[in-house]
Formats: sequence, C-alpha cells, structure tokens
Amino acid sequence: MMQIVQTDALTEEISRCLESRDMQSLKTFLQQSEEIEILRVFHQLSLEDQVIVFRLLSKDKALSVFEDLDTDQQQNLLSSFSNERTIEYMNELAPDDLVKLLDELPAVVAKRLINSLDPEQRKSTNVLLGYQPETAGRIMTTEFISLHRGMTAKQALSKARALAAEKETIYTLYITNSQKRLEGVLSLRGLLTAENDTIIEDIMSKSVISVSTATDQEEAARLLQELDLLALPVVDTENRLVGIITIDDAMDVLEEEAEEDILIQSGLASVKGAESNRSELLVRGSLWSIWKVRLPFLLITLAAGFAAAWLVEGFEDILNAVVAVAFFLPLIMDMGGNVGTQSSTTFARGVALGHIQVKDFLKHFMKELAVGLNLGVTSGLLAGGVIALASLWFDFPVTLALAVGLTLVVTMTLAASLGFLVPYFLIRLNVDQAAGSAPIITSIKDIAGILIYFAFATLFLSHLLY
Repeated sequence: MMQIVQTDALTEEISRCLESRDMQSLKTFLQQSEEIEILRVFHQLSLEDQVIVFRLLSKDKALSVFEDLDTDQQQNLLSSFSNERTIEYMNELAPDDLVKLLDELPAVVAKRLINSLDPEQRKSTNVLLGYQPETAGRIMTTEFISLHRGMTAKQALSKARALAAEKETIYTLYITNSQKRLEGVLSLRGLLTAENDTIIEDIMSKSVISVSTATDQEEAARLLQELDLLALPVVDTENRLVGIITIDDAMDVLEEEAEEDILIQSGLASVKGAESNRSELLVRGSLWSIWKVRLPFLLITLAAGFAAAWLVEGFEDILNAVVAVAFFLPLIMDMGGNVGTQSSTTFARGVALGHIQVKDFLKHFMKELAVGLNLGVTSGLLAGGVIALASLWFDFPVTLALAVGLTLVVTMTLAASLGFLVPYFLIRLNVDQAAGSAPIITSIKDIAGILIYFAFATLFLSHLLY
C-alpha cells in the first residue's frame, strides 16, 4: 500500500541512503512512495543520483516518472542506459511524448532509435513526425478510443474497458464512420449513465469542434483551454479523425509559447538555447567544466583586488594624516556591492519575466539610475549624520562625514547603473552573464569606489596634510 511522504522527509531519506549507499533501504522506500513525490525530489538530485534512483524504481513507476521529466533530463537519463533499456522505454512512451523527445535528439541518434522501435510504435511515431513542427498534427496523440454510431452503450462500454489501459485518455470518446470521418463525441460519463441498449447515435453530440493537422499548435492549445475540454480532436483534410490533443500537452505548449514570447519581447530569443545550456552546465556539469566557466571571472576580481590595494597605498598620506578614513572604507565597499547585486538581480528577473524589454532598455536603465541615486542620497545622509555625531566624541574631523556621505551617493548610483549595464552587455556579447555579472560589477565598483572616496577625502581633509 502506497504512503504519502512529505517531500522534505523523502529528500532526507533518499540523501541518507545515497550517502550510505544503502540501496536496499532506498529501493524499499521508493516502492512505498508516490510517483509525484519522487518526481519533486528527483529534480533536486545530481545526474549520478538520478540514475541510481531511476534504476531502483519499478518499471511502471520509472516510466511514469520518466514521462513527466523535461526533454533535457530524459536525454541525460537515456545516455546512461544500455541500448536495450533505452529502446524499452522508448517503446513504452506515448507517441506524442516520444516525438517531443526525438525532436531534441541529434538526427543520427533519432533515426537509429526510430528504426529500433516496435513496428506499431514506429508507425505511430513516423505519422506524427510527418507533420510540420509546431502544428496540431505534431503534438497530437494517436491513442484515443473511437466508436461507431450504431453501437449500443453496452458494446461501447465494453470496448472502452478493453482499450482503456493502452490509451492516453478515455474520458472523451469519439464517434467515426467506416471511413474514419468524425461524426460525433461522447463523454465517458454520458456513456456510463446510459442504458445498456441505448444506441450511441442517440446520446452522442453531433456538434464537434475540431482542428486540422495543419493548425498552429498554440491556436489549438488556446482553443482547448477556452472550451475547457480535456481533449480536442484533430482531423485531416478529409475530416478523418487522426488524433487528439490532450490538456496536458496543450498546457505544455502554452507554457513554451509564453516563455518564447517573453524572450522575443525582451529581444533575447536568440540566446534562449545558449542560456539553457549554460545553466545546465553550471548546475549539473563536472567540476572541471564549472571551474573553466567561473574561474576566469573570479580572476578578474582578484586582479581588481590587487589594483584596489595598490590604489589605497597611493593615498598613504591622507591615511597617515587621518586614520579614521580607513574605518569607513568597508562601509562604502559593502553598500555599493549590495546595491549592485540588487540591481543585477532585478534586471535578470525582469528579463526572465518579460518586464524589461530590450527596445525600452534606456527607459528601464534611467529609472534604475534614479533609484540608485535616491538610495545613495538616503544612505549618504544617514551615514553622514551618524559620522558627524560620532566626531563629537571621537578624534576625527567632522568634514569626514561629508566625504563619506558624498561617496555613498556617487558609488551607490554607479553600482545601480552597473547592475543593469553589465548583464545587458554580457548577454548581447553572448557571454555567460550568470557567472560574469557579479565579478565584473564588483571589480569596477571597488576600484571606482576607492578613487571616489579618496578623492573626496583629499578634497575635504587636505588642510590636515600640512
């Protein structure tokens, strides 16, 4: 008997078993857990651990989990299987899910896998692959139940019961003639509530809304959503029923189209694939591959750190004259860094959600510049006020408060602008902005912050140098 396990508890138990390599306990625990809970934890595991967990699942449970993974994860898992096991899973997938996976595989690999499929599965798959990409024909499934109008409810129910296990959905039944032309539709509920000797023609609905195989996939998905249907029939040019689009496939299409629209509106559609590959590399890549991406940007920060230290040494006179100048250097560096991080995060999230569009980048940039200036003025006034009061008790000039306050205004405004400019240009240059933005922003902000701070300190405290 299945038991529902909280995701956190499941994660902890799976992690414990993997760390201790207690495969028998892990297998038993997985058998007692629901597929949906396993799937939620599955996304959090490394590829190595995913393979281990997947191999310990029963065949039915493994297939259920596999079908709900995105195509990238499916490809990663398939690459770890033997050829025989790969073909076994491919044969068990629904034709539309299989086509979605094959579309993402290299042509040579896809062709080899298609040729290895069972004849019936290969026939269904080739039918779908014959339609143009991003059409209703390409995303439909051929696994549906069709009835004849002359059947009785008892006969129809018997057929539905016999085919239920091998069809993707049985909640909507379709009525076709001998030429397979679509004539009507009947819900499973309508069939179950009918008398056994009732003729299907008398209880079916003849007002059937369908789409053609050439209909755009987004249009078909939105129609299904607007009509609040579980499935939408797909017909060919002669009105013959060739497949159906189910609600789960429609939602996948709408989600993909929404993401694509956001990227197009943002002017970033061309980098979608590159960003996806980079994210996959940084999250699941080897230590060597992650090291190669991240270290160069950190070396920039290291070099900037040495440059900053050299700059500080150049202002040795002012530091010797007023030691308190050094006290507030970390404050200026930290405040600028925090603002830069906030701005870059705001930019990245805004682009991802479509709130920031490239064609209007200057408008968004100017607004962020104003935000940085306002934050800088507020922080500068507060910090300057506190330092001015502190100068009454401690031995440093009150004009230091003015130097720190003005530095915060300029530095925080600069950091806010860099938070937008740096990731924007990195994306435009097709460079990994996730790994590069923070180090570059930090490097520029630190060097500029030191120069600005000591420039103001020298200006307002120069009378103490003599």
